[in-house]
Amino acid sequence: MATFEALYGKPCKSPVCWTEVGETAALGPDIVIETMEKIKLIRPRLVMAQSRQKSYVDKRRRPLSFEVGDHVFLKTAPRKGLIRFWPSGKLSPRFIGPFEILDCVGEVAYRLALLPHLDKIHNVFHVSMLRKYEPDPSHILRWADIEVDENATYEEGPVQILDTKEQVLRNKTIPLVKVLWKHHGVEKSTWEREEEVRSKYPDLFAT
Repeated sequence: MATFEALYGKPCKSPVCWTEVGETAALGPDIVIETMEKIKLIRPRLVMAQSRQKSYVDKRRRPLSFEVGDHVFLKTAPRKGLIRFWPSGKLSPRFIGPFEILDCVGEVAYRLALLPHLDKIHNVFHVSMLRKYEPDPSHILRWADIEVDENATYEEGPVQILDTKEQVLRNKTIPLVKVLWKHHGVEKSTWEREEEVRSKYPDLFAT
């Protein structure tokens, strides 16, 4: 919250300063005393604000912990470049793995047994980046073709254009193309503006 609201308990509706309007001559110990009094007012209000924000977060937080030997998925994030993925949830964050937990580092961090080609990535991750996996020999996970960088991100790019159409608005017509992206199936293809795709990936229109 703003400093004024922390001190007086209500939003500031005018450019009021910390001190009273008019000439003041607070020198020496008077400044220290006045500052200490304001700190005494601010501290309980800050604690109240922190407690309120914590109650909001705790409602959506779920306890999550793992044991040594458990298998988990590791969350990765695509780099989207200049193409803006429309907020439709089609290209959701991906997980790679599973990886075995080697050690618990503190209360909320774990050390994973990464594969050799991921040796550039620091192998300690926060619990928020992990999802538990129950080992099953029948599961076949093909994820090794994803080239993950040091910051646990991977390059997201188009493979081909599947279809084209025009979106007719009231005053203009927008050409759109249906793009098939790497590491995603046809069902997760997205409609993008042809102008943006053509400027970013001209090779798709070469044929």
